[in-house]
Amino acid sequence: MSLLTDLQWRYATKKMNGQAVSQDKVDYILEAASLAPTSSGLQPFEIFVITNKELLQQIHPIAYGQQQVLDASHVLVFASWDKYTEERVNGYFKFLNAERGVPDSATDDYRNRLLGMFGAMSEEDQAAHAAKQAYIAFGVAIAAAAEQKVDATPMEGFVKADLDKLLNLDAKGLKSATILPLGYRDEANDWLVNLKKVRRPKHQFINEIK
Repeated sequence: MSLLTDLQWRYATKKMNGQAVSQDKVDYILEAASLAPTSSGLQPFEIFVITNKELLQQIHPIAYGQQQVLDASHVLVFASWDKYTEERVNGYFKFLNAERGVPDSATDDYRNRLLGMFGAMSEEDQAAHAAKQAYIAFGVAIAAAAEQKVDATPMEGFVKADLDKLLNLDAKGLKSATILPLGYRDEANDWLVNLKKVRRPKHQFINEIK
């Protein structure tokens, strides 16, 4: 039941106190994100861990002035692939097979089916598919932060094109998906900290089909 207790504790922190999160806790959160499941195990995203204050000052207006960007200890940017290329897919399977000690031909059938599936999709749909995978890791990172009693604020409120330009993501074949500031709550100045956590009743969103 520990995870449920941790999730009850966490909330979308509105005001952080600037206290640094230790590197071991950040590493734990990143490791959890790396272990998150993704479609075919491709992990079609990268995570940028930003502590540079000058850069965070530039991100602040891009994130509509949300103060957590400046008050956080670390800001994680989840950036997903802009498309699935043969080079990316083949590179993953080459790495996978080498790690497992099997010949490249062992996964040829599955790899070719994947390439065919992605090839039939528009680049827009490919990018949307990759972004969904980033969201899975994003959610796992939030849960891991709660487990470590590190506050986190999930953010979709930012101008993606501007952040992509600032971080030169286009040149890397990436698109920003989400932002996750990490830090510690400022209990004296966060209006949300003591309010009851409210979720829809389970009967309104859980449907059992027997």
